[in-house]
Amino acid sequence: MFERRVVAAWAAFGGIAAVSAALVLRRPDAQRLSDLHIYYGAAKFDGPLYDYVAENGGPFTYPPFAMVLFRPLSLLPEATLGLLWLAMTCVAVIAIARTVTRRSGSPLDHQPADAPTPWFRTPVGARVLVAVVASALLVSAPVQSNLRFGQVSIFIVLLALVDAGQVIPARFRGILVGVAAAIKLTPLLFVVYFLVARRYKDAARAGAAFVACAGIAAVFMPGASVRYWGGTIFQTSRIGDLASLGNQSVHGMLLRVGLDPGTLPVVWAALIAAICGAALLRARQLHLHGEPVRAAVLVGCATVAASPVSWTHHQVWTVLAAMLLVAAEGAWRRVAGVALLVVMTVSLGVALRGVAVYPGWQFMLENARSLGLVAVCVAGFGGVAAVQFRTARFRVARRVAVGLAAGLAVLALTPLPAGADPTFKAYSADDLTNPRYFYFTGTPVAGQPVTFAIRREKTKVRVNGVVGAEVARLRYTSAPGGAARGIPLLEAEPGVRTFSFRSASLAHGRLEALDAAGQVTATFTNLA
Repeated sequence: MFERRVVAAWAAFGGIAAVSAALVLRRPDAQRLSDLHIYYGAAKFDGPLYDYVAENGGPFTYPPFAMVLFRPLSLLPEATLGLLWLAMTCVAVIAIARTVTRRSGSPLDHQPADAPTPWFRTPVGARVLVAVVASALLVSAPVQSNLRFGQVSIFIVLLALVDAGQVIPARFRGILVGVAAAIKLTPLLFVVYFLVARRYKDAARAGAAFVACAGIAAVFMPGASVRYWGGTIFQTSRIGDLASLGNQSVHGMLLRVGLDPGTLPVVWAALIAAICGAALLRARQLHLHGEPVRAAVLVGCATVAASPVSWTHHQVWTVLAAMLLVAAEGAWRRVAGVALLVVMTVSLGVALRGVAVYPGWQFMLENARSLGLVAVCVAGFGGVAAVQFRTARFRVARRVAVGLAAGLAVLALTPLPAGADPTFKAYSADDLTNPRYFYFTGTPVAGQPVTFAIRREKTKVRVNGVVGAEVARLRYTSAPGGAARGIPLLEAEPGVRTFSFRSASLAHGRLEALDAAGQVTATFTNLA
């Protein structure tokens, strides 16, 4: 019976993997494995590495050592490499699932000697559990994003997890973290964790491996190495719009709040110091209690929170944290784990857009992954509630829960500034030929200062129209209390001025037309 369960569980994983791969391969050429296409194109590029820009506008942003590893793979035809990459991603998912189930640090791992063995600790049950966890990982948004874009992030997670989680032999620990950091810088936080946890030899090996990999890159790609370490490393704007909803780091969330540019670095640094400090101290405690995998996942979550850029495909660590919470002792942790797993699988900002009565509520939904990530880092699998005095444990936990609920309620009811609409963009004359942005074909109507049409997409709404001669300017406010944003008026043809912009939601937006004297001549609200 259990053997049939093994076959069924792995058949389910295979089915999910096959469907996921098929959906990726059915995407249009320009959208299929787009990040892998950037890696491949950069490897074939004859000019300076960091001058390369793919057809989709994406540059190569990783350290030079990543290209040293990728160039041998680029000898394969791109279509063959794409299939291989999808298969390797699925294998990496299985390896990650095996790591977190074999050494999860769950309280169930510490049962009394005379206690019956849980079914999932039997040889057959363990194989079923790995398949179930691998399937859950595969359907999560971060892993689907890795598959869709052909991303390297899943392999970075695997390297850091098996290393910091003490799965590999002791004499090699730290090396894989160093290699991972040479490919993508965020795992460098694991070196700090090694020091905090007094794993000094691991920290030394990680540092040495990182320097050695950078040195190898410098030998094979001296110009690219000088350019990257000499300045390109700090050019985060090359990576994309950091305020977009895909960036669920603390920095991205602060950008969406609309903090003053002069204030933001100070606030961000203070928050990251507190969040990472709490995560590292809790990870050290988990390590000392013989739970290295939990400690590694917690540090991984801190890397996602701390990085200025944490796209969806970086957030595999948060999914692992949710799974470990589901496996933890205590009903409230399991409920929190299930909730976080839902957040990491479904985009709440899209799924619940229709019930977003207040801008703050919509903001909270759109930043649910950031908020959940911060909660994991600060609580550290229940570390905040696990105080020294057991008699006060539940009282403290209740106070923390009530305070968190109150804070979220205030956020949900608070009008946020226009920066809370990171999707907003007003199109310019360079975009006039794009029918996706300029689709309205009407002409100005007498007596109507503004005539427009609305198109709704999955994650955004587009507004395109024309204005009458009496309109000198257009401006749009995303949310109450926010700053108004100017909308360019463009000469599409003689006598016809058009405009186009997009927004995350029009539910609380206000479009205003102004005359030459700066007086509002028309106002449009309730556009939803």
